[in-house]
Amino acid sequence: MLCLSQQIFDALRQHGEETYPHECCGVLLGRFEPGINAVEDAIRAGNTRTDSAHNRYHIAPQELVKIQRLGRERGLDIVGFYHSHPDHPAQWSPTDFAEAHWIGCSYVITAVEQGAARQTNSFLLAGTTEDDKRFENQKISVTGQDVPGLPPQSASTGLSAEPGESEPEELPAREASGH
Repeated sequence: MLCLSQQIFDALRQHGEETYPHECCGVLLGRFEPGINAVEDAIRAGNTRTDSAHNRYHIAPQELVKIQRLGRERGLDIVGFYHSHPDHPAQWSPTDFAEAHWIGCSYVITAVEQGAARQTNSFLLAGTTEDDKRFENQKISVTGQDVPGLPPQSASTGLSAEPGESEPEELPAREASGH
């Protein structure tokens, strides 16, 4: 399960809207807990792709190291990454799969349609090596309070940020890797 606050959830969706029609990207800092990637902060990253920023993203290694150091200073780990899919579903692509290397991390994708964030899904990169890695659908739990003074509430959103939307179809690993 991916657990994050309403504020962080809203911020990563807003990031996708702000960069539309290009993909946004960022890093999720937090803690690995049994069965949960608990997000405590979302750090925006620059998309260094200049050839196809509308459907690809890349975080510069120097920026990733800087974010990792920031996390360590705060006692946090990189527990995931997020990016947007402008005018495409919140489903991982073969390119997303091929470029995912952080096993145990969450990969969060927000579909941004005509500039508005719609569905947000999370996928856990499971496995032990590059040879057996796979994406698994990951439930998102958004916590927070919408009204000041009320106790925090946990809203399990499943894979979808929009109530009533269907879960993404899980593709076999061999199809996802393009083989």
